Amino acid sequence: MNILAIKSSGDRTSISIIMNDQINSYSMTHERKERPDWNLFLSNIGHNKSFVLEEIDLFAFANAQNSYTATRTVASYMKGLAVGLNKPLISIKDLDSDDFEADSVAKLAKQEFLTSDQDCKVYDPSFANPSYEELANFKKLDE
Repeated sequence: MNILAIKSSGDRTSISIIMNDQINSYSMTHERKERPDWNLFLSNIGHNKSFVLEEIDLFAFANAQNSYTATRTVASYMKGLAVGLNKPLISIKDLDSDDFEADSVAKLAKQEFLTSDQDCKVYDPSFANPSYEELANFKKLDE
């Protein structure tokens, strides 16, 4: 089973691919409001050299609680890939630990998918939306 996973926490983004039980990952830090160059990430894990996106069986992203914008950006990107390639997409709850990177997301996604009878309808990309445990607190700009 081939899985592509991404996790972004706002100032750090990682991507991981599981191909035939081998894991390849790439991560980098960046400015909080800077969105990663997805082509850079994909090329650094072997896209077009060791795999093509059509070979991915399952897409996954971390539902990070500490950066709404990063999570929504990653979710939108992964939804586009999953819908375009007609593949399932899983949102994995971010564990908010320093060692929870995209490789952990990929492993958890694989485990969840394999124990769920591999029902692709359950993992329809339209259901993989970021969710937040706490409501965001907003303040008025002119206060």
